[in-house]
Amino acid sequence: MTSGGGDSSGSAASANLLQAMGTRRRVPELVDEGCHGSDFSDGGAAVRTPSSSYRRRMIWHFCWLFWVCWGLLTVFFLFLMLKFTSMTFDEVVTIRKQNDFLIPPPSDESSINDSAAEVNNQSLEVWRKPSSGDYHKCSHRLSRETRRGAETNGYIIVRSNGGLNQMKTGISDMVAIAKIMNATLVYPCLDHTSYWADSSEFKDIFDSKHFEEVLKDDIQIVESLPPKYASVTPLVRPPVSWSKPSYYKEIIVPLLKKHKVIQFTQSDSRLANNNLPKAIQRLRCRAMYDALRFTDKIQTLGMKLVDRLRSDNKPYVALHLRYEKDMLAFTGCTHNLTAEDAQKLTIMRKNANHWKEKDIDGEARRLQGGCPLTPREAAIFLEAIGFPSDTKIYIVAGEIYSNHGISTFQSKYPNVISHSNLATKEELEPLKNHQNQLAALDYIVAVESDVFVYTYDGNMAKAVQGHRRFERFRKTIVPDNRNLVNLIDKMDNGMLSWEEFSSTIKSLHANRTGAPYRRVPGEFPKQEENFYANPLPGCICNKQQGLT
Repeated sequence: MTSGGGDSSGSAASANLLQAMGTRRRVPELVDEGCHGSDFSDGGAAVRTPSSSYRRRMIWHFCWLFWVCWGLLTVFFLFLMLKFTSMTFDEVVTIRKQNDFLIPPPSDESSINDSAAEVNNQSLEVWRKPSSGDYHKCSHRLSRETRRGAETNGYIIVRSNGGLNQMKTGISDMVAIAKIMNATLVYPCLDHTSYWADSSEFKDIFDSKHFEEVLKDDIQIVESLPPKYASVTPLVRPPVSWSKPSYYKEIIVPLLKKHKVIQFTQSDSRLANNNLPKAIQRLRCRAMYDALRFTDKIQTLGMKLVDRLRSDNKPYVALHLRYEKDMLAFTGCTHNLTAEDAQKLTIMRKNANHWKEKDIDGEARRLQGGCPLTPREAAIFLEAIGFPSDTKIYIVAGEIYSNHGISTFQSKYPNVISHSNLATKEELEPLKNHQNQLAALDYIVAVESDVFVYTYDGNMAKAVQGHRRFERFRKTIVPDNRNLVNLIDKMDNGMLSWEEFSSTIKSLHANRTGAPYRRVPGEFPKQEENFYANPLPGCICNKQQGLT
């Protein structure tokens, strides 16, 4: 029994040992199942150890996290692709500066340098446009101001006088005067006897059809007198300067009704600057800034010159350097001229019958600020204001007088340009010997310039700065000639350093850049600000004002 009992116990032990061995052989099979797990039909799950279960969960979590991250990255890169395809170039450049890894650098690094230089130039204070606030042009005609019917009191023939800009402002006044008088305006006759002796007619400089079209609801305009009045001898009258509407209504209209044709021998400054009806002031602006558009030939070439000046994406200055023979003779200004040159100017002034002032103390006038700046003074002024020596300077003027000419200016600013070297000979050929047509080219370039600077407050300076104010106050530097020349003299005499001079000039001209301000009537019309130099008030309004 002992032996039998032993055999029974050994058999049980052997069975248990075999079962344990079988279980250990199954453990590696659990690990080999991978991420998908396995279903044990023979009760194997009952023998899984805690460590194998942990490893299975970790592997499953890792796989889940991998696919989630892959999906998020895919969505992120798709978003970037959509973002950059809809961005502007400037936005891309900005992001590139912040994150160089997003966009590879362009192959042409010179284009980046040019752009950086352009940004630097544009950021300079000298190019900064003055704030126009909430001001805007408001020269539109109101419905109640529209001309009704074709009845007229008679015909006005205008003999314009002076150069291009003097005639342009005079014609604008004549349009308003025709409205006041309910008269028909005949195409103006231009001045052929002035210093320039230009034979151009109205239609050679201005787009006559556009002139009629813009003003057709204001006044009646004809190219010539109708046959009925062609043989009538007109009543010749020079209108009184700076007159009010009452002068034309009470004195001239009765004469017009009687004679039917009146010829005005002068056109400039024949209407007051201030205290006129708002409708008349707006009409003056419609005539000046819209109706008196230059011919397509002049307009197209003028804009070509502007495009050429801006071909390198850099700004330019238009400088009205009015240091010309006729102006120096008229003003009697001879500073820094030779005795021979000064004598020529004196003879010219005394031989001009229409110039009333003959004996002039030129040096005293200069110290009072009444002379055009010399080329040297103009260069010193621009340098003191802050324009670098490589600035493009377009000269808005004719031939510079004196033996040195423009050379003293070019020694500081060599990048001097004019219509003579900017346009081709073939382009200028149709305008040859027509100074008023060439002046029209300069007018376009000056109005479109980034900065306009003038050296004498003449007709062109007034016309251009007023037009630039009308076009939302483009930057115009108005020199304080009186203080400027006195400061230059002090610096030349060693009484001021360059730093002191430059600082003073900047301070004097900080608020002389063409920003909005209201024109104020003066005691005498000749001494007050010209309407066409500053058409505010008149045809520039702010949001609080309406057309009334």
